[in-house]
Amino acid sequence: MDWILLGAGLLGLLLGGESLVRGAVDIARTLAMPPMLIGLTVVGFGTSTPELLVSVDAALRGVPDIAIGNVVGSNIGNILLIVGLTALIWPIRVTGQTLRRDLGVMIVAALCLLPLFWMGVIPRLAGVALVAGLAAYLAWAYLAPRGTPEPDVAVPPKPVWQALAWLLFGLAALMLGARLLVDGAVNIAQAFGLSEAFIGLTIVAVGTSLPELATSCIAALRRQSDIAIGNIVGSNIFNVLGILGATAIITPIPVADRFLVLDLPVMLAASGLLAVLLLVRSGVGRSGGAALLLAYSAYLWLAQG
Repeated sequence: MDWILLGAGLLGLLLGGESLVRGAVDIARTLAMPPMLIGLTVVGFGTSTPELLVSVDAALRGVPDIAIGNVVGSNIGNILLIVGLTALIWPIRVTGQTLRRDLGVMIVAALCLLPLFWMGVIPRLAGVALVAGLAAYLAWAYLAPRGTPEPDVAVPPKPVWQALAWLLFGLAALMLGARLLVDGAVNIAQAFGLSEAFIGLTIVAVGTSLPELATSCIAALRRQSDIAIGNIVGSNIFNVLGILGATAIITPIPVADRFLVLDLPVMLAASGLLAVLLLVRSGVGRSGGAALLLAYSAYLWLAQG
């Protein structure tokens, strides 16, 4: 029964995330929002909504290890697992000043967790600071000059009622999926003697990252490396600043020692490795993708302890 709950929760998150993004983008187009703003806010927040709802639900129900493990595990999986798989499908080649900016923000955001994890708690004030940092990043990204103009692609807007229906269905599916996923994950952890942190870092984290996984793999198949990498980097920024920040504002989050000793260092190392591969080598080839997947396998082995 617990595995059915887990599977139903994952399915709800996947369908809900897709519906939420579809409805939100249609509404944004109806309101004539710029494409860049749609990508940074509507789609970015939309694909990270599963992580947000799962982390908030877990924190409110007294399982903070799943709340934090979900975010940290998602960020590790985004780089080692999703970038690795994406590079195996099609070698990643990206350049540009925007990439440097966003990679820098991703690493700085991850470093901000060091003192918080050292203190053993993410208080409400820190949550406010993280969310404020996200708002500042979005404003910077939107107001920064672009080197080349964005193509003007005429897309006829959908009826508002239809967009709202997708939006509301997606939100409902995400809320239900998050609840079922946390229920199933906690019960499985207890039944098998696994720690809630390990379940959060693996099953829950990968489950809530399904929208990012689908987006990056499809982008790779279409030879759109910029979209594949931008999706991952943007998601990692949202996860730390937006998800942990918003969760801490709702309820302060206690942090277990293992996150400071193992999981956060792995997240920082993975972030630094991605920056080196993209900025120094200008991409990730198939051999690099295979190495990232091996590194993820090694991390999963270590995380069991």
